[in-house]
Amino acid sequence: MDLSRAMSLADPQLLADQIQYKVDSVAGRHVDLASIQVLADAIHEIDTISIIVNLIVIIFIIFIVRAVAEIVDQMLRTHIPRVINRAEVRMDETMQLMIRRIASATIYLAGLMLVILQIPQLHKVATAMLAGAGILGLAVGYAAKDSLSNFTSGIFIAIFQPFRVGDLVDFRGDYGQVEDLTLRHTVIRTADNRRIIVPNSIISTEPVINWTIREKEITWSVDFDLEKAADIDRAREIILEKARGHSQVLKDRPLSVQLVSSKNAELILRLEVTVPGRNVAKAVGNEIREAVIKELEAQGIPPAPLL
Repeated sequence: MDLSRAMSLADPQLLADQIQYKVDSVAGRHVDLASIQVLADAIHEIDTISIIVNLIVIIFIIFIVRAVAEIVDQMLRTHIPRVINRAEVRMDETMQLMIRRIASATIYLAGLMLVILQIPQLHKVATAMLAGAGILGLAVGYAAKDSLSNFTSGIFIAIFQPFRVGDLVDFRGDYGQVEDLTLRHTVIRTADNRRIIVPNSIISTEPVINWTIREKEITWSVDFDLEKAADIDRAREIILEKARGHSQVLKDRPLSVQLVSSKNAELILRLEVTVPGRNVAKAVGNEIREAVIKELEAQGIPPAPLL
């Protein structure tokens, strides 16, 4: 062994530089040995027995927190309506549901803090991992931003109530009933029993047609395509007759049949009727259309030709 090599082995800094160089050469990239050493030291300091004990305590805390959350939720479900009735305060189902969800979230957050306090031995490991995981930290931060946005939007929806649990809505071309409102998302149940799960931050920034935000009665349109040479007045009489004869059409509201288009070889007559709600509107319109078409054919009034 030559003198220079012996001196490098005696000098800790030179030795560390040589080891770093060799590791980088083998790996093909720079490897931060200092962070690895910190992580190794932290793992070496972990007390296995304490970790096992803490895991048992953590499992116990999880069961207790879950039980407390369920008990509190049941108590709120029972007592909030009673308090509202006694205080004569107006609070609908959506606001009550949001209060219960916030209470449950608070309990689970407190439980999470208790769990974190049970693992002090892992603090150094977590610090070392986060110190060398900037990209992971950015990803976690981005996810937390979206969660906070959904949480805030859910609170605003519960307060300002553009829609409530039970309302009939159209969202992105789908019609359904608002079935649930959580701190993260809104659930819309469609007529064919599909569940549309929409994050609160999205549904709070996009147009939503609420058919029941005020009164439930709505005006529904039904179009009839006729041949251009058809007797418009007679067709109008038949349409009004069938509409008035339907049991779900509100008779005290105005009915109208208007010519809305006259192009090429067809006419379009549009019936506007008032029905009890959006949930029956489509069925009522289809039944009226079927009855009108049968009568038009019987009267010799031809439909528009197929193009």
